[in-house]
Parts: sequence; structure tokens; C-alpha cells
Amino acid sequence: MSQHTAETESEAWLEIVRQKVGAMRFGSVQIIVHEGRVTQVESTEKTRLSSETTQVPAKK
Repeated sequence: MSQHTAETESEAWLEIVRQKVGAMRFGSVQIIVHEGRVTQVESTEKTRLSSETTQVPAKK
């Protein structure tokens, strides 16, 4: 693999990670590596509820 191709691939997955991180408030981005190369980028976004929203009404 040429140096130019390796740099282009590196820039591509880095940009994907930047986009995923920039689009979320809470969550995680996982980078999967296979044989020294990034092969997959996964993201999990969490929705945080305020404590007022999550309170369960009292039973009567």
C-alpha cells in the first residue's frame, strides 16, 4: 500500500469519527481494528432524561 493511500484511509475514518462525535451529546464511539487497519466505526447514542422526567408517580 502506498503512503498516499494509507494517509487517505486514515483521513477517511478520522472524519467519520469526527462526524459521529460531533453529532451526539451523550454516547460512545467504538473503533474496530482488524490486522492493524480500522475496519468499522460504531456509535451508540444515549438519551439522558432529567430527574424530574424519570420520577415514578406515587402509588395511591
